[in-house]
Amino acid sequence: MNIRIAGTVNDSIVDGPGIRFSVFVQGCPHNCEGCHNPQTHDFDGGTVTTTEELLEKIKANPLLDGVTFSGGEPFCQAEALAVLGTEIKKLGMNIITYTGYTFEHLYKNRDKNHWNELLSVTDYLIDGPFILAQKDWEIKFRGSSNQRYIDCSKSLTEGRAIQAEP
Repeated sequence: MNIRIAGTVNDSIVDGPGIRFSVFVQGCPHNCEGCHNPQTHDFDGGTVTTTEELLEKIKANPLLDGVTFSGGEPFCQAEALAVLGTEIKKLGMNIITYTGYTFEHLYKNRDKNHWNELLSVTDYLIDGPFILAQKDWEIKFRGSSNQRYIDCSKSLTEGRAIQAEP
C-alpha cells in the first residue's frame, strides 16, 4: 500500500523508549507554531513509498524495540499506517503514534478515516498539538506540557484517555 513520507530514522532513541524505527509521514493540517517538523506540513511534499518497503527496512534492523509513527499527522494516513502496524505487531514490536489531535477527538471520530484501525495497533499515543507557550524540555518524548503519553489499549477499552509513564 502506498504511503507519503517525509523520511525515516533507523535507530532513534528520542521518539519513544528503546531503539526505534521512526516513520515521519508527510502532510499535517495542524500547523502548530514552533513545530519541530514544519517541512512535513505540505501534503504534496515528501516521497511516496510503500508499507511493504518500510516493513522490510524495519525487519532488517534486529536491534529495534519498536516503531514510532510521527509526522506530519499520522491520522491523515491512518489506513496505510494501520496496515503497516498490523505487520509490525506480528514481529512483536510496540508502536507509538504521535498526533496533534486529542485522544477524545480521535475516539469520538474513530469510525471515520480508518482511525480506529490505527488506534487499535497503537500501544502508546502521544496526543495534542504542540503549543509553543507550553514547551517543556523536561518531559519525556513530548514537546509541550499539554501533550499526554496515553496507554491506547486501556483507553480504547475504557472509552477515556488513560495516561501512562514513558
